[in-house]
Amino acid sequence: MSCVLGELPDKDDKFIKILKSDDGVSAQILEQNEQAKIDVRAEFNKLKDVKKQFSEECFKVFTVSSKEFLIKKRLDPDETEIPKLKEVLQELNDCHSEILNYVSRAHGILSLMQGASSSKGADIKKNVRTGLEKELRLELRKVNETMEATRKAFEGCLSEGVNNSKSECEELLKSVIYPAVSDKIFQNTLKSVVEKDGIHKPINGETNNVNMKLASCLTDSIDEEFKKTFPNEGNSGPFNGVINAFSLGTEEKLMNKEYENVKLQLIFLRTEEEKMKTKLNQIIRERNKTIYSSLETTIQEEMKPCYDEATKIKGIGTLKTMRETIEEHVRRSKDVMFAHAKDAMMEELSDLMLKIQEELESMMLNSIVRSLKIYGVSQSLPDVRKELGKVNKQYNGLMGTTVSPDDDATLRSDSPGQAAAVRP
Repeated sequence: MSCVLGELPDKDDKFIKILKSDDGVSAQILEQNEQAKIDVRAEFNKLKDVKKQFSEECFKVFTVSSKEFLIKKRLDPDETEIPKLKEVLQELNDCHSEILNYVSRAHGILSLMQGASSSKGADIKKNVRTGLEKELRLELRKVNETMEATRKAFEGCLSEGVNNSKSECEELLKSVIYPAVSDKIFQNTLKSVVEKDGIHKPINGETNNVNMKLASCLTDSIDEEFKKTFPNEGNSGPFNGVINAFSLGTEEKLMNKEYENVKLQLIFLRTEEEKMKTKLNQIIRERNKTIYSSLETTIQEEMKPCYDEATKIKGIGTLKTMRETIEEHVRRSKDVMFAHAKDAMMEELSDLMLKIQEELESMMLNSIVRSLKIYGVSQSLPDVRKELGKVNKQYNGLMGTTVSPDDDATLRSDSPGQAAAVRP
């Protein structure tokens, strides 16, 4: 159970003026947010009937600010609590999806067992298997062509980003290591920057991130392409979209009387398709973060030697020498550093493409072979009509459909004795 508190009301002008005039803006906002959480939890504790159903541990309160999340004026993105709220919402969505996936997989496995135990359909299994393997090859080609076009688009964007980085990196660096503050104040900041491999994140105030600034031309060059390739909704784009569109034509075949004797096997394959899509979409969701961050990560690795050298600088003129050390390293490294960052991202992208192709081919080919294997001892397999009938009802309930007469007939189609097991 979660409670979300929005932004400060516009009428609270007095508090806003205090915040604007105070150097500890961030600290005061965070302090106010914590107090707001305490107040909300106190109100929650008064709701005796609600507390019977929910413990205080499961009641989460978030003080979110969409404005701060977007403009990053006073708070870091994590401090706006929007990322935490997104995680909770994703967990709720995943929980429902896991239940559906569990029932769907049970439905598919029981369908495969019952289909394999049936003596019917042995004469067409080989032809259906050959057709499905051909369909799989065609679908794999579509997936590969779509992803390859995206890979080339990324490469073009990054090549432009490398050129821009080479020409603008020294000015970008100066904007970070020559800020509009006194040298006396900034010396400790720069010391912290080099000690922490290019990133200084104070408790209050703006973060100084040399790596992110140096990588900014590269990230700017691929931002639009990245949004198109990995959209937030996660069900479209050249990666998620082409996987979600993948189909062996099982739905169409299930409605075709020609495939009546392999209907249960096709139900299993349909389930395996959904299982495969869920797995690959999860892989894409996890890997796209690594792909995007690889630019800044590589820049950090390329800059580390000069950070290590700068940490050893002591005595008079420390700030000046640290700045010169960093600037000289960027001048010497810029012809290769940004190209290395590009190569690292392209390698991450290519690895993801290969992973998708290998997983997709392996999972679906194995499923086709398993589902349409001709068993020589079908009588040794257990009869699971009764279990399949129960799961079928649960599956259709979750999917918002009803059991069709054809589905019911399929479960009762072999011997009279077995059919009686699933009749009311």
